[in-house]
Formats: sequence, structure tokens, C-alpha cells
Amino acid sequence: MSEESLLPLIFVGLMGLSMFIYVVLDGFDLGVGILSGGANDEQKDMLIASIGPFWDANETWLVLGVGILLVAFPTAHGVILSALYLPVFAMLFGLILRGVAFDFRAKVPSENKWVWNAAFFAGSLITALAQGYMLGIYIVGLERGLPEVLFGLLVAIGVAAAYTFIGATWLIMKTEGALQEKAVRWAQRTLWFAAAGMVAVSVATPLVSPRIMDKWFSLPNFVWLSPIPIATAALFVLLVIMLPKMPFGNDRYCWAPFVTSVLVFILGFMGLAYSFYPYIVPEQITIYEAASAPESLFIILIGALTVLPVIIGYSIYAYWVFRGKAQHLSYGG
Repeated sequence: MSEESLLPLIFVGLMGLSMFIYVVLDGFDLGVGILSGGANDEQKDMLIASIGPFWDANETWLVLGVGILLVAFPTAHGVILSALYLPVFAMLFGLILRGVAFDFRAKVPSENKWVWNAAFFAGSLITALAQGYMLGIYIVGLERGLPEVLFGLLVAIGVAAAYTFIGATWLIMKTEGALQEKAVRWAQRTLWFAAAGMVAVSVATPLVSPRIMDKWFSLPNFVWLSPIPIATAALFVLLVIMLPKMPFGNDRYCWAPFVTSVLVFILGFMGLAYSFYPYIVPEQITIYEAASAPESLFIILIGALTVLPVIIGYSIYAYWVFRGKAQHLSYGG
């Protein structure tokens, strides 16, 4: 494979990895933020504590993914961000709102704390819905007619439900007692909405593109690819069976729902990646057409391979240090 072909593949792989890690890591803490709307004041504090050491660093992966899109695929960056200007603005507004609320809720007098709790919930929900809407519009090729907008809104609800579900499984792993039991109920309720959202995306993606339809349903592709939907369905069935039994084994398996939900996300991401390759802007621009010059990509690759291990290293270290059940979060000053 020539350098002109290999470098764009490497960068789309790095970008895809960054965005996937972001979706999982920031997905669960956005989900926890959404769930905070259904918790009492004491439970809200514990929910915040469960993500306190992680949430800010999780967003690093979004910065990395968008940064790679900008420097490695500048043409696609311009097209995608221009088409999604308003939902990107909404996402950034939500991220800023929840970031401000996260700190202010710990500093204000107790009688005003509810304002920032509400802001944290609103920021989390706005961010999740905006990201889901962007995914929906991206799937339909960045078209913005009424059917496409309605589909984007449907996917927005599905993504928010998926984030809420993985947030609930995170809380099953990180909390105990009554809050853990409540997290189990949250997970059971949101599982069906998350599954419906994944089904909607899976059905719509081949329908909007004859090319994608052919990639999935022509023979022998249909046979080789069938393990992806079969495994995804099996994982959903496993979750339906597993969740009512939580916690079991003296809570030794509290991690199982979260890990299972991550596997579902992996399979869904694999399906989308296969569907859209080699396009970075669906049905418009391929990764090879959008890529920067090979000389530029090579220089950027050196920087990316220097930064990426650092981000992975401190992420692993943070999750290792703060492993186990969440403790009440305290602030100095």
C-alpha cells in the first residue's frame, strides 16, 4: 500500500478511536448528568462524586478527535462543521453549562445549589441530544430537509437514551445500597430506548444509501457480517437477563452491565465504520480526497503518536487510582 493510501487510513483510524473512546467515556458521565435529574439532593452528590475525577479528562478525546479531523482532513472538517453549525453550538453550550455547574454547585450556599444542579442536568441533556442529532444528520449525508431533521431528532433521543443507559450501568458499578438499586431500575428502563435507537440507526443507514445496502446485504457480505447484529442482539438479551439480578455475588459482578454495554457500543461503532468507509462525508468525500498532503500527514503523525500514549497513560492511571466505589466528593478552599 502506498504512502498516499496508508496515511489517510492511519489518521481515520486514530480519529475513529478517539471519537469512540469519547463516546464511551463522556457518554457515561453525560448519562450520569441526565440521571441526576431524577435523584434527590444526597444522591446527586454521590452521582457527581462517581464522575468527579474523570469527567473533565474524558472530554480530551473529543478535542483530539476534532483536532485530527481539522489537521488531517481539512476539507471534510469544513463541510461537516458548516453543515452542523447550530448543533455544534448547542453541544458546546451544553458542555460549558455543565462544566460551570459542576464547580458552582459545590461553592454556592445550600439554598442556591438547586439552580446549579438543574444547570448540570440541562447541560448534560443538551449535549447528549446535540450529539445524537449530529449523528442522525451525518448518517443521512448532511441533508436537512424535513424527513432528515425528523430522523436527526429520533437519533438524538436514541443517543441520549444510550448515554443514560451506560451512565446507569456505570452507577451500578460505582455505587452501593439504595442508589445502586435505583441505578438498576434506571438501566432497565433506558435499555429499551437505547435498543430502539440502535435499531433505528441500523435500519436507516442502508436505506439512505444503495452503496451501504449493497455492502451489508449482498452475498457473501451478508453472511460474513451477520455476527455483528447477532452478537449485538445477544448482548441486549444478556442485559435483560442480568439487570434484574443485580447486585449479585456480593456485588463482585457489579462491573458486568457496564462492560456489556461497552461491548454493545463497540459493535455499533464497527457497523457504522464499515458502512461509511471509504467516505468521511457520506456519499460525498472519501478519506483519500479529504486528506492533507502526505508530507503534512507524516509530520502530524509524529505529533499524534507522541501525544496519544500520554493521553492513554494518564487516563488509565486516573481510572486505576479512583477504582472501586465512589466516595463523597469534597472541595478545598
